[in-house]
Formats: sequence, C-alpha cells, structure tokens
Amino acid sequence: MTPTQALAFVRRHGVVLMSARGPVPSLVDAVAGEPIKGSWWSHPDSRRIYRVVESVCDSKDVMLCRLVGGKVTLVHRRVWPALVRLANRWPKSALAAERQEHTDRGRHRVVRTPYPKWVPEEVAAEAKNLSEANAIERLGDACLPPARHR
Repeated sequence: MTPTQALAFVRRHGVVLMSARGPVPSLVDAVAGEPIKGSWWSHPDSRRIYRVVESVCDSKDVMLCRLVGGKVTLVHRRVWPALVRLANRWPKSALAAERQEHTDRGRHRVVRTPYPKWVPEEVAAEAKNLSEANAIERLGDACLPPARHR
C-alpha cells in the first residue's frame, strides 16, 4: 500500500485506529496487508509501514486523537463535521488533536490541541447543519462511545 492508497483507506473509512484492535479498521494492518500479531515494529516490513503511516499522519486531511477506546485514532476531514456534531458524547480529552513534533535534539514529542481549538470554522458551520442521525450515519456506530459514556 502506498501513502496515497493509505490516505484513501482512511478517507473511505472515516475513522481508523493507527495500530490497535477495535471496532474500526487498523491502518497498520491495512498497510501491512495482513493482521499483525504483537508489535508491528517487529514486522519484517516495519520501516515501510512506518513511512506510509507517517505520511498519512502528516496529511492536513487527517486528525489524530484518542477517540476510539483511548487508542491513537485517525479521523479523516470528511467526517470532522459529524465528529463535532456529536462531540458531547466523548470527554473533551478524547477529542484533543495530537501531532508529533520533532525537536532539535532529534526526539519526538506529542503536541495536543484541545477540542474545539483545532476545529476549522467551516467544519463547525457544517456541523451545525447536521442532524444527529446524519452525523451518526457519517461517523459510524462503531466509533461511538459505549452508552455509559454518553
């Protein structure tokens, strides 16, 4: 899978987990072309997987957060309005946008932008015009938190 194909995979599904198991697909498994048992870093193709996943994570059309089960989740821009419309169903911490920043010393650090500061104006406007049912349809039931968290 190429970076372009991986981005199309995220767009098609709307919400995917980076590598964890859960109610939505895993990007790492899709890139590898098979379910990976254990750490994907030990997969023979881990360097290529990393490059493809990083490319997708760097896309302006993908937001990383901890939406699904507290795991790293990639959300494509096409479903951001639905996510914003249904935002009251999750703790705000699950909706904080995350990105990796490379420091001058060659390390990585996670930078978080709290919800709703990351939400573009046009996405917020579109969210206001979505019904709850339409937002759920766009986002998918599998992405919604368990009823006890609603």
